[in-house]
Amino acid sequence: MVNKTFTALLLGCLLGLMNAASAVASATTEVEKYLGGLATWSADFTQTIDDGHGKVMRSAAGKLYLQKPGKFRWDYAQPSEQLILADGKQIWFYDKDLQQANVRDMNDSLANTPAVLLSGGGPLSSQFDVTALPPSDGLQWYQLIPKHSDTDFQLVRIGFRNSELASMFLADKLNQVTQLTFTNPKRNAKFAPDLFAFVPPPGVDVIGRAGK
Repeated sequence: MVNKTFTALLLGCLLGLMNAASAVASATTEVEKYLGGLATWSADFTQTIDDGHGKVMRSAAGKLYLQKPGKFRWDYAQPSEQLILADGKQIWFYDKDLQQANVRDMNDSLANTPAVLLSGGGPLSSQFDVTALPPSDGLQWYQLIPKHSDTDFQLVRIGFRNSELASMFLADKLNQVTQLTFTNPKRNAKFAPDLFAFVPPPGVDVIGRAGK
């Protein structure tokens, strides 16, 4: 089973970073330079969640899509077909095997996450302490530590390869680490208008109430 909270949080984090960086008049970090010009982004991904000591508890793989403002789609192909989709107002969690869909208000679902912290559109430096880390595994890493204490995470690290986003991970306050590796990225591609819309298939049990 996919960890829905961390999935939404990590995507919200990246989307929030995109939104915040776009408002920076003069980019002062490589992170802001990269994310500032990003309107859409897609990539294949692998995801692991470990206990903070290197023991992997869950793993998954699929494809994700991001679009400003406030939209993302995370298609899981392994270990089972699941979908996490945000249309800018609501987040849908759909499990094909269970024939179940859960819908939540986007603001409630992403409370106390990087997306909310960055929703004001201010510079990253006002939200995070941003530092460059030594290169590792062929990636240039940046660490973002939140300046606010009322968050569900301790830090975010973002890794770039040849100036392209290649990896990121988030450590929560229980010391669990969620890590993503991205391949086949596509920057600022045009998406189909209905990519970020979800209609539950017939017979699916819907938990929560979808807005109009």
